[in-house]
Amino acid sequence: MTEKSYRREDERLLTGKGCYTADWNLPRQLYGYFLRADRAHAKILGIDAQAARARPGVRLVLTAEDLDAAGYKSLPGGVAYDGIGGQKMKKPFWPALARGRVHYVGQPLALVVAESVLAAQDAAEEIALDYEDLPAAVGFDDATRTGAAQIHPEAPGNLAFEYESGDAAAAEAAFARAAFTSRMTMNSQRLIGSPIEPRAFIAEHGAASGVFTVYAPSQGINGMRSQLAQVTGVPAENIRVVTRDVGGSFGIRGGAYAESIALMLAAQKLARPVKWVATRSELFLSENHGRALSLTGEIALDAEGRFLAIRFDDRADLGAYATLFGALIATRNLTITMGGVYRVPALYARTRLAYSNATPVSSYRGAGRPDIASAIERLVDHAAAEHGFDPAELRRRNFVPADAMPYKTANGTTYDCGEFEAVMDKALALADWAGFAARRDQSARAGRLRGIGMASFLESSGAGGAARDEVFARFDAGGDLHLYAVSQSGGQGHETTFVNIVTTGLGISGERVHFHESDPDLRIVGNGTGGSRSLYGAGSAFKLLGPKIVETARPLAAAALGVEAPTVQYAGGAFHAAGRSIGLFELAQRLVAPPAAGHPMDCTADCLYGVTYPNGCHVAEVEIDPDTGVIEVLAYTTVDDVGNPVDRASVEGQVHGGVMQGVGQVLGEQAIHDHETGQLLTGSFMDYPMPRADWMREMRCGEHPVPTRSNALGAKGVGESGTSGALPATMNAILCALRPAGVRELDMPATPDRVWRALHRAGK
Repeated sequence: MTEKSYRREDERLLTGKGCYTADWNLPRQLYGYFLRADRAHAKILGIDAQAARARPGVRLVLTAEDLDAAGYKSLPGGVAYDGIGGQKMKKPFWPALARGRVHYVGQPLALVVAESVLAAQDAAEEIALDYEDLPAAVGFDDATRTGAAQIHPEAPGNLAFEYESGDAAAAEAAFARAAFTSRMTMNSQRLIGSPIEPRAFIAEHGAASGVFTVYAPSQGINGMRSQLAQVTGVPAENIRVVTRDVGGSFGIRGGAYAESIALMLAAQKLARPVKWVATRSELFLSENHGRALSLTGEIALDAEGRFLAIRFDDRADLGAYATLFGALIATRNLTITMGGVYRVPALYARTRLAYSNATPVSSYRGAGRPDIASAIERLVDHAAAEHGFDPAELRRRNFVPADAMPYKTANGTTYDCGEFEAVMDKALALADWAGFAARRDQSARAGRLRGIGMASFLESSGAGGAARDEVFARFDAGGDLHLYAVSQSGGQGHETTFVNIVTTGLGISGERVHFHESDPDLRIVGNGTGGSRSLYGAGSAFKLLGPKIVETARPLAAAALGVEAPTVQYAGGAFHAAGRSIGLFELAQRLVAPPAAGHPMDCTADCLYGVTYPNGCHVAEVEIDPDTGVIEVLAYTTVDDVGNPVDRASVEGQVHGGVMQGVGQVLGEQAIHDHETGQLLTGSFMDYPMPRADWMREMRCGEHPVPTRSNALGAKGVGESGTSGALPATMNAILCALRPAGVRELDMPATPDRVWRALHRAGK
């Protein structure tokens, strides 16, 4: 279905013609610099900015008092649904600039605005701070232990929320009659997102119009606009959000940050644009972190190895405040697919969420779905090893069969379609699972440990929060077609994929079709990019837009051809009747209307589609040097069911990127805070390893599409499947290699040091 062998956006992005937020510069622009907390927990006794305000070039210094005077509200976050016993989530006020206390290292305290970045930075060093230091509590366990420092008075014991899903009594009864049980804990460590594009923000305020124009990387301008309006009290219609190209997002570009709020107030007060571009060090400290979850899972099996029950005790570190998605991830996102691809009669999960003196946690590629997939698949492998089952056959015995679809899980989720056994069989063949024993012997002769691991996983791709997904078609004076949507690409190739959907449906080439994402002056209803939903949401709307264009243009074509509309047929990019034809673009060019009136062929299409369930089976094969603990990923195989693949090159690219991101978490990435001081110890790329291309020797990608009927394209989403499969498949492979040496358990990240120490503890 791909029109070209390359993406439409490639030439622009690869030749330096892209436009990122930092590329914008406005007339009379000023520059912002944020003074940040250098400690994790303290009372603020005083902030004296008098000397800073007197520095040359300084135009403004803002503190929390200024935001309070402006009536600015808390940053949004938390969940509205009830927890255990009907409890409500405890959500403390989250100020854009710290007031009263600081709660994590890197929290913004003051904004300095000056004629240059260096002048603002120099002035920030003149701000005098008076603190009373308080004990820090970092991580769930530290924050909830007896005697831990109280972080927010609204959350006694630092416990923010308790949530449950499923039937605890049914699970307990199943465990009571089980022939076999297994238990393990999977810690999904705190991560730092690190998109290639640093976060930036420019705010401009029109004094006469009252309209703010802001420039920011985002995953969708509607969500960004809504959050800015919610905090500032500025009507949403008075906020224009400009997002062009985005250099990666991974979930952490999904909402407004504290810095955005302060910059808007500064621009309004000064009547001049204010620009801020973060340093990489700032982002390590202050951009939302990911994961920070610990899942303890138990599985009950009968004598034949059939699953009777799965239950989880989950713990989530929210960081210092409740972000927009942190609590959702740790509750519903973990439990919606907690049975995985298996038929499990009883399911139960309990999650506890706590505040701690660390950077707040929110979405990160997969937003909880890779974590629950990893916990399930590692638990299944653990049970197989503990009780003598073959890991592939144990899965085969418990898959939800294709003829049981639609299948409703024990905690109420309904999977519409899937062929899990066929997916696994294809993956095992592609990975040469049967030949592994010979390869392991070959590695053993060389003094290496070799392991193979699989993960048969399923995830829920996001339903979205907007009322519908809407797209718009506009014809210009030259007859060219312009397409508009509010989903936002962070590298997914929307410009290629969405245009191809429309051009294929209309039977036209793409030279005269132009794609526009996130137009700030065109108010379209729709969801931003997130939860692997852009294709089946906005993409389905574009699928429906083609016929809508045809039907809108049919009577106009009939008039041009001098016939009745019912006699007009459309095929091959043209309208035909009575032996005559007129092309779509030719018709559009003839019908040019005054700009204010719009083109008569302009139209919209919209849809509202719910959740889909992409799934797959990934197989990783690794080799470990026992003398150094170094792990090499020798081969990686994916077979994914993402429904109908609209553009296979884009699908494979998404899988490759997701797998490498997951392998990065498995082998090295970890945000580490000092438990005494709360200081971030991994504050730069000198301390925080990013996945490298040479970490993966080979990747083979297959597909087993089972189209869904839940949207117009039959697509299921692919953006996060690579990560969901990579975490458990790679860890299962590592443990397969280590078990013969006596290592039974290992946490992520499996760094060389951890692996070496585990082997030496086991006596190898």
